[in-house]
Formats: sequence, C-alpha cells, structure tokens
Amino acid sequence: MLGGIEAGGSKFVCVIGTGPADLRAELRVPTTTPAETLRAVVAFFHTQRHLHGPIEALGIGSFGPVDLDPASPTWGFITATPKPGGWAHTDLAGTLRCELGVPVAFDTDVNAAALGEWRHGAAQGLDTCLYLTVGTGIGGGAIAGGRLLHGLVHPEMGHVRVPRDVADLAFPGLCPFHGDCLEGLASGPAMAARWGVAVESLPPDHEAWTLEARYLALALAGFVCTLSPQRIIVGGGVMTEPSLLPRVRQQLQTLLNGYVQAPEVLTGIDRYVVAPALASRAGVVGALVLAGQARTRGPRA
Repeated sequence: MLGGIEAGGSKFVCVIGTGPADLRAELRVPTTTPAETLRAVVAFFHTQRHLHGPIEALGIGSFGPVDLDPASPTWGFITATPKPGGWAHTDLAGTLRCELGVPVAFDTDVNAAALGEWRHGAAQGLDTCLYLTVGTGIGGGAIAGGRLLHGLVHPEMGHVRVPRDVADLAFPGLCPFHGDCLEGLASGPAMAARWGVAVESLPPDHEAWTLEARYLALALAGFVCTLSPQRIIVGGGVMTEPSLLPRVRQQLQTLLNGYVQAPEVLTGIDRYVVAPALASRAGVVGALVLAGQARTRGPRA
C-alpha cells in the first residue's frame, strides 16, 4: 500500500492504493494555511491506516519552488513561493515523514505529472518527454533518458522569458518576481487580469485564445530546440478550452518553420503535442510512482 499527494496551489489531492488501477481512498483538501492543510492530510492517512492498513511509503508532488537537494538542510521545503497563506519556507516532506513514519519521495507537481504520464499515460515507451501545465500558474517537468530532469534546482519552465506580442505591450504581467515571464503573461490569472473576465467566460472566438496560443507556442518552441522531447504533453485548467491546443500546435509549426526536420513536428504534430492521457490525475498518479521509488530507495528519494 502506497500513499500519494499532489500538493497544488488550490488543493491537495491525497490517495492510497497499490497503484493507479487500485486506488482505495481519495481526499481533496483546500490549500489554506500549512497548519490547517497538513492537519487534514495527516488525519486522512491515519484514518485510512485503520481501514486499509498502513502505507509503506509516500510520494509528494508539490507546487514550488521546492528544495530537492537530499544533502540540503531544507530538503523537502517549499521555498520562495508567491503562494499566500504562509507557505514560503514550509517543511512539507519532513513534516509528513515525521507524522506518518514512512519513507518519502519529494518532487515538483509537474515533475510528478511528467512521471505519471511517462509510466502510465501519453509518454509510455519514450525516453524523453515534457509536461507543461497551464492553470493558476505555469510549470513544466521533463523526463530525459528515462529519468526526471533535475539540476542546479529543478526546471522552472513557467518563468522563461518569451517575446512580447506587439499588441500586448501595455499589459505588465502578473508574476511577482518577473512581471512578464511566461506565467506572468499566460497563466489563468494573467488572462483574467488582461481581459477583465474569468478565463472560463471567454468565448472560443475571443482574441484572447490567439494570444494565449502564441505565448505557449513561443515557450514550446524554445523547449523543443533545447530539450528535444519526443512528446509534449500540455495540461491544466486553461487548456480545457477545446480550441486552444490546436492553435498551439499550428503556432508551434509556424514558429519552428521547418527547422526541426522530424516527422513528429512536420506531419505528426497532432500526436506530438497532446493532452494528458491521465487527464487531471497525472500528478497524483506520478506521486504514487514516486512512493514506489521511496519504498525502494529509503527515507529520501
């Protein structure tokens, strides 16, 4: 029995089970304050222990930025997040490891989603893939050579700088750190601030979607040229607009302009840039995969 947590900026999704096809219980907890949220999370796992037996390990995919360095004294912390409510410098993994007494694997929520799609979803059988989520924020995770991509810290694909559209120069962007980075220009809150209505209220023929597709395609073009993923998976709440993904594909082909001579880009773009096969469950499924790794590797994975 394994435990998984997708720790998102708006909600925590907690599950227990032996794998994605055998989930015994699930809880969704609003992301309020760290104390209140983690209290509910711990109570869920203690309750399920009495019903289904103890979990052997826990996997966490968290909103960030986070500290993933196992040698760091702040491993498992959410670090300099703009998320309100006191989440900056919160010891997420360490708190849950102490409360539950099990090995814990910890990564970003988007890396967990990439892992879930690679193991059980749209990127099965590939060596490299990229997962981008576009919602309240924008983030990306990647698999390279069958392993999650880590480095100095972890990928921050939502904070890359993209060229400003000439028709959009008056909008300053919403990112508290960078203003007009990708997240500051193309996240759901950025779209709502720019157009004055909630994203879900924008009609399919609104010019907002053309601009959104342009910014996302600019970012993906950069990722194609640097990471060269074999498949790109794009999820998140903003992507539920049916017209957006086809627009992104078309814009990406236009921007690459035949330079990347791969059939996936030239003629198979509909199978190259895809929606998550696991839909909204990619992150929590990836968290269970992380838990399996923690069971094998020990307290920190």
